[in-house]
Amino acid sequence: MLTTMKPIAVVKYGGNAMKNLELRRAIAAEIAALRQSRSVVVVHGGGPVIERDLGRLNIESHFLRGLRVTTPEALEVIEKAITMLSKELSQDIGGAIGLTGRDMQLLQGSILEPEFGRVGHVHTVNTTLLQSLLEQGITPVIGCIALDADGQPLNINADWAAGAVAGKLNSEIVFLTDVAGVMRDHKDPSSLQNQLEQAKALAWIEEGIIAGGMIPKVEAALNALNMGAPRATIASGMQTGVLEAALRGQAGTMLSA
Repeated sequence: MLTTMKPIAVVKYGGNAMKNLELRRAIAAEIAALRQSRSVVVVHGGGPVIERDLGRLNIESHFLRGLRVTTPEALEVIEKAITMLSKELSQDIGGAIGLTGRDMQLLQGSILEPEFGRVGHVHTVNTTLLQSLLEQGITPVIGCIALDADGQPLNINADWAAGAVAGKLNSEIVFLTDVAGVMRDHKDPSSLQNQLEQAKALAWIEEGIIAGGMIPKVEAALNALNMGAPRATIASGMQTGVLEAALRGQAGTMLSA
């Protein structure tokens, strides 16, 4: 049965926030509850699971500018891990379906730079598929694998994938991460920025105030805004009760153009 379309919210979930199974299932319950007021699309990474599976096969991980250099050998392991995680998360949420870019060409992209191997960026999102699922009351749970022009898989940074999905859907997005949001001083929780304009965010990246793994999250949030998302918020996924507050602008850091 078709449902009345509600405002869409994209939730990016991943990182260390996924390590604790009890917490993961609690966040999944919050995502499910969010559907009372919004249609929800989940985009996830799987760093801890990927690291575990690569380690089991003695495949070393190398990172360049915060991105995992992805050989064809590593990509096979990564795709399997991401696909299984999509299914597990959809089961946790309920009324959801686990997908990757292989499903009806959901995510299409191209190689970022040769030095990163099979790492890509998303340029096309099958929004027709997503909207069709949402109209049926089904929550899409998207693993960050895309296909290139030859139909071969690409490893996509989950923050970038989520930003692209939100931008193409013109929907608000919350990046659930390992920290409470963007801080002026990462050692001082009181320096958390409730709001951050694009110009200041870019300046802080240049100055090194925003550094490390926060850079791709902020860049993905800004990219989502530039692609059409009305709001982008970075908030903590390490505790419950944050998701709804972040969408109300009462938790995390909301970035604006």
